[in-house]
Amino acid sequence: MARRKIQIKKIENLTNRQVTYSKRRNGLFKKANELTVLCDATVSIIMLSSNLKLHEFLSPGSNLTTKDVYDRYQKALGVDIWVTHEKRMQDDLQKLNELNRKLQTDIRQRMGDCLEDLSFEELCRLGQEMQEAVTLIRERKYKKIDNQIDTTKKKVRNGQEVHKGLLQEFEIPKDEPPYGLVDNGDYSNVMGYNDASRVLALRLQPCQPNLHAGAGSGSCVTTYALL
Repeated sequence: MARRKIQIKKIENLTNRQVTYSKRRNGLFKKANELTVLCDATVSIIMLSSNLKLHEFLSPGSNLTTKDVYDRYQKALGVDIWVTHEKRMQDDLQKLNELNRKLQTDIRQRMGDCLEDLSFEELCRLGQEMQEAVTLIRERKYKKIDNQIDTTKKKVRNGQEVHKGLLQEFEIPKDEPPYGLVDNGDYSNVMGYNDASRVLALRLQPCQPNLHAGAGSGSCVTTYALL
């Protein structure tokens, strides 16, 4: 059965394209190796797939690098293929240096330096740019402040809700001032909280026996309001 002739055009299916690339690449490298062995030739092949994956073939046993092969190529032709590449790199480097100098000058001008060579129109334009920058910075600053204020308000509301919940949980009347009940004992102070959430101390006075004469034995109980 005769083989079907494949039409030479781009394979649209990505999977089929990659499979075909792999098979034909290996076949090409095999033919290049046979050419090296049969004809004692030096063969160098560089291939880049559609996803920019590099594949390289170099005649085995030649002890050469790809650069050595290209050096032999340009020596055989009497040309220097690296000159054009070097010139292009030098041009790119010069453009980058000019751009860097311009950016440094712009930065110094925005700091108030290097303004002597600017015309009146350039100074006006620079001033307008600075004003716009200040406006944007001020808006961003105010937005940060508003966010911090909102966060603080939320924390305060949460604290108030927690405090209110504790009052309801312990059934403490909100309008009645808190009192401390002190029995006979060796207490120096008692700690408590009022509605404003401030920590207060109770100072306890000794019991006066003459105020309870004839009351009989028992504890002297005195009630003090929180100070």
